[in-house]
Amino acid sequence: MRSNLILIFVLLFFINFCFSQEEQETLPKKETDSLQATLNQHAIIIQDSVSFKKSKKEFNPLAPSKAAFYSAILPGMGQIYNKRYWKAPIAWGLIGGSIYMYTYNNDNYQRFRTAFKSRQAGFTDDEFYDLNNGIIPSLDNDDLEYQQERFQSDRDLWLVVAIGMYALNIVDANVDAHLKQFNIDDDLSIDFEPYFDLNQVTNSPNYGMALIIKF
Repeated sequence: MRSNLILIFVLLFFINFCFSQEEQETLPKKETDSLQATLNQHAIIIQDSVSFKKSKKEFNPLAPSKAAFYSAILPGMGQIYNKRYWKAPIAWGLIGGSIYMYTYNNDNYQRFRTAFKSRQAGFTDDEFYDLNNGIIPSLDNDDLEYQQERFQSDRDLWLVVAIGMYALNIVDANVDAHLKQFNIDDDLSIDFEPYFDLNQVTNSPNYGMALIIKF
C-alpha cells in the first residue's frame, strides 16, 4: 500500500513537470526592442555636473552710495572704501594736477590783467615795462591784452578739467562698488557637454552637443 502511494506521487510530479515545460515552450517570446538592445550594447553615459553650494558674498545695496559719498567728501576715499587702493593716488594726481594748472594760469592772468589796467591808466610802473632808457616797454598794450586773454582761456579750460576729474572720481567709486557686487556667484562658466534625447513619438534617439552656461 505504501509503495503504491509513493509510485502515484512520483508519477504526478513527473506529469506536472512535463506539463510546465511544454507550457513554457508554447508561450510567445517577447520581441526585444532593437533600440534598447543597441543602447545596451553601446551605452551612453551622461554625467550630470554636481552643484555644490558655495558661500555667497554679502550684498550691500548701500555700498555704491557710500563710495560715491566718500569720494565727494574727499577724492580717493571712495576708492579706498572699495579696496581699490591703487586708484586713490591716480584720483589725487588728476584732480591735484588740474587744480595746479588752474592756479598757475589764474595767477598769470591776474599779473597781465593788472599790468594792462595799469597801462590803460597811464602808469608805467608794472613788471612788464622794461625801462630801456625809460622809453620802450618790453611788452606793449597789445601784448599784455593777448597774454591776458590766453591765460584766461587756459584757466577756464583747466577749471572745467578739474571739475570733470572730481566728477569722474565720484562716478568711478560708485560704478566700481556696483561692479564688485554684480557677480555674487563665482561659478560662472561656459562648457560643451554631450546631449542625448529620446523622441517619444518616433522612438528614435537624438544625439548632439549642448552648450551649458552656468551663472
